[in-house]
Amino acid sequence: MMKVGVSTYSFGKYLAELGIIGVIDKIKEFGGEAVDFIPFEKEDKGKALEMAAQFREHMDKIGLLPGCYCTGNNFLAPDRNAVIKMLCNEADIAKALGTKMRFDVANGFPAEVKSKRSYDSFLESGAVEAIREVVDYAESIGVETCTENHGYFSQDPERVEKLINAVDRDNFGALVDIGNFACADAPLDKAVGLMAQYARHAHAKDFHYRPGYKDFPGEGWFTTRNENWLKGTVIGHGDVPIKQALRILKRNGYDGILAIEFEGKEDPMFGVRVGIDNLHRFLKEIY
Repeated sequence: MMKVGVSTYSFGKYLAELGIIGVIDKIKEFGGEAVDFIPFEKEDKGKALEMAAQFREHMDKIGLLPGCYCTGNNFLAPDRNAVIKMLCNEADIAKALGTKMRFDVANGFPAEVKSKRSYDSFLESGAVEAIREVVDYAESIGVETCTENHGYFSQDPERVEKLINAVDRDNFGALVDIGNFACADAPLDKAVGLMAQYARHAHAKDFHYRPGYKDFPGEGWFTTRNENWLKGTVIGHGDVPIKQALRILKRNGYDGILAIEFEGKEDPMFGVRVGIDNLHRFLKEIY
């Protein structure tokens, strides 16, 4: 059965207030079973490795599983070698945490590029070879890698599938975020159905949705790529077909960690706690 985890990102303002150890303890208190991490020390790699070892020791002590270390990146940046070096350093941190590593691949072409702006143009730009360098290094130190449907440009399921097959490495798959496909206006059931076969890790996220022909709903809402409206909310409170997505993942043999990324306007303590409860209930109902 899938394990319910939570990303430290989900705690918003409480992350600074409690510190990462305090957030890890809250995840345990609320019934979570695993922890995903966002970067916590960007300037000093030695300090980051020390912190990662401390977090791993604490998780082991209280009985939580290491999930995924989620870092940003852009292979369309001018200095691609610097990007490769940065991500290899991030893989070392993931190793110290005992987690997988998720890295983004691109934010899209800058505005001054007027032609060859397609996803295929990105793949043909040398990005695939650069990604392989990172993936191969991570494999050499025992860190599994994945990329997420994230950031508009690399968010459509067809694009992410094309990327994974172009990289063509056993150590590189998908972090399937069952809510993020909405940001690219992809039908969520079909999107998860396509990507589930590549899943190495999964995120649970929920949104309220309104079509873009309706008026701006007000503060807290943002737009999809095609100008529809989304607002983050508690798992189970919104319009994302959470339980259906879980059935699709299960049917495709995924039994790993399902980590909450809470982005709602509700208090994060409430959002995380109720989200954990709802995911446990949904999983019990489909198994």
